[in-house]
Amino acid sequence: LCRGGLAERLCRLQNRERSAISFWRHQCVSDNKILSDKSGVLIVKILEIFEECTIQVAICQQLEQSPVALSPEDAVINAEEPILKVLFTRETAAHLKSRPQDVIHIYPPWQKLLLQNADVPVIMNTYFSQKVLLSEHSEAREKTYGLTKMLIRKNIISLAQTFRLDDLDDNLHQESSDNQVPCAPQTNNNGDSKRHPLAQSAVNDSLLEMVESQGAVGWREVQVRVIIQRVYCLPAKEGYRSHTQGNKPLLSNGGMFCRLCLLVQDAYGMFSEVQLQSLSSTDDIEQYCRRWEGKSCCLAGMKILQRTTRGRALGLFSLIDSLWPPVVPVKVPGQSQDSEMMTTNLPPPSFCYILTVQSGEIHVEVDEEEQISNLYQPPAVHGLKEILRIDGCNKRCSFWAQVFYRRLQTKHSVPTDQREMLLFVTDSSLQNVVHGIPKVVAVSVTASCVLSVEIIEALSAGSRFVFFKDALWGNGRIICVERTVLLLQKPLLCSAAGADLSELTGPVRLDELDSTTQANSVCALRGTVVGVNESTAFSWPTCNRCGNGKLELCPQDRELLYCNQCSEVVTTPVLKMQLEVFLSCPSRSQSTVKVKVWHEITLFVLLTVLLFLQTYEVQSVLGREVGLLNCYVHSVTSHPNCVVLEEIVLL
Repeated sequence: LCRGGLAERLCRLQNRERSAISFWRHQCVSDNKILSDKSGVLIVKILEIFEECTIQVAICQQLEQSPVALSPEDAVINAEEPILKVLFTRETAAHLKSRPQDVIHIYPPWQKLLLQNADVPVIMNTYFSQKVLLSEHSEAREKTYGLTKMLIRKNIISLAQTFRLDDLDDNLHQESSDNQVPCAPQTNNNGDSKRHPLAQSAVNDSLLEMVESQGAVGWREVQVRVIIQRVYCLPAKEGYRSHTQGNKPLLSNGGMFCRLCLLVQDAYGMFSEVQLQSLSSTDDIEQYCRRWEGKSCCLAGMKILQRTTRGRALGLFSLIDSLWPPVVPVKVPGQSQDSEMMTTNLPPPSFCYILTVQSGEIHVEVDEEEQISNLYQPPAVHGLKEILRIDGCNKRCSFWAQVFYRRLQTKHSVPTDQREMLLFVTDSSLQNVVHGIPKVVAVSVTASCVLSVEIIEALSAGSRFVFFKDALWGNGRIICVERTVLLLQKPLLCSAAGADLSELTGPVRLDELDSTTQANSVCALRGTVVGVNESTAFSWPTCNRCGNGKLELCPQDRELLYCNQCSEVVTTPVLKMQLEVFLSCPSRSQSTVKVKVWHEITLFVLLTVLLFLQTYEVQSVLGREVGLLNCYVHSVTSHPNCVVLEEIVLL
């Protein structure tokens, strides 16, 4: 909002008004009595209630007094006073829960409006209103009515009637029982248990209209139809876990609780994120993606968790921007909904409502039998070569690639479940490149990206092709963040855009070490052994059954080793070693190349055999040529000019 503008001043006024109303109601509840100050108080008895244009209209009779000893039915009515038409906003009506025969005290500053050609005055500004229970009989009646459902008549006023158009359709503004909606939650009826609870309520197609008309307290009377654009999981915060109340989480990401979320879009192009709660831990995120994405669903029983903007949620809006503009024309609020008036030339959304379900309510009804909506935008799949050429930052991208090596970032100050993981991937578009573009790409998986148990197990077992959906590209990096989904199968609906989705047939080829090699990358290495760092070489025994490298001395026999994982004595431990070898590489002739090698790796086996044959004479291995070795680059420094690598085994 413009600073000092009318909109900002109005917003501040509305905030002060809401605060004043909330404080006044809190004071009434705290005092637990009718306010003693009767100056200017309007006392009315409700005769009839109906709803018109989201405003509750009460036809009332003004009372001279409201004796505490009398019930509302016996209250004195002044026949000389005219009947009043009292207007209550949706929020005030929800607070009062008024019924016919109820007595209401309306406190200042209420206003009386006298209309031309109308005998009934209209009472407005009724925010400070209080329902009066005058006797024990009334309190008992209130408790009984609270368990039942009351229908309120809705007067539907068409635009044609409002603007007095000639072609007025009488069917548009007729009043019937079909337009009656419940004003209180309906209790369960065993006789109607087979019918869906949402079947009777009205269906809207505008998220914004629902938010504006229903407010933040929840959508109890109506539902809105939307299209599911994306299905993903978000890590649950600490506060969220206490609300699950025994429901098992859908997934666990290193012990982190997660919740299933939907990114939905309405017929006007507006987006909203729906955060669901109660899901079984056996449910599979991949199945939800296949079953729900592209289908229409009806939302009800929602409440607004947050209204977020582009500046507060860059990750969410980067996903929304990838789905904008819509593939088909959308409706425009305030315009005729004829097809020729629809347009896609609209600015991208600047805000988004985060919705969550209310406990115990029907919230999402997905029509899985329905065909894919025309509004749905499947992920556009690109080759890695094409992604590396994308300009700009914070661009969402989807690709199908082979994961051939993974590495957990070892930051000891960060808990294990919050560390990033590097996945090194490639595809046919990179493997077939001669020069100029790297043959492999590092994908950084942040702790906020939820990985399913199936993905983690598949990557632990070996090299796999993985579909990366809605990853983030920017500053030369591909990052898996919140709302990025990793799948083992390509989605049934995806826009390939000319990308080669074929799988690799031969082994993965790495770029050789050269002057462009950066830290935290992988490369192929060839060179000549020029030295071995004997001072840093060490060895340690490991369990021959489980590979545990932290063996202890056996309490019963101090000469034997004991494995805590197997709970057995280790009689034949496997000896593992580590060496640091210096190589001379033609591709980096001016750099000191130090390679850390481990037991059972190619270079280590070669050096060990030579050293054993020469009775551990280091001079016997100097000048030996090695390669090609697969290595992970730990660091690249210019002062001193040094490259530190570690020989690795690809998946």
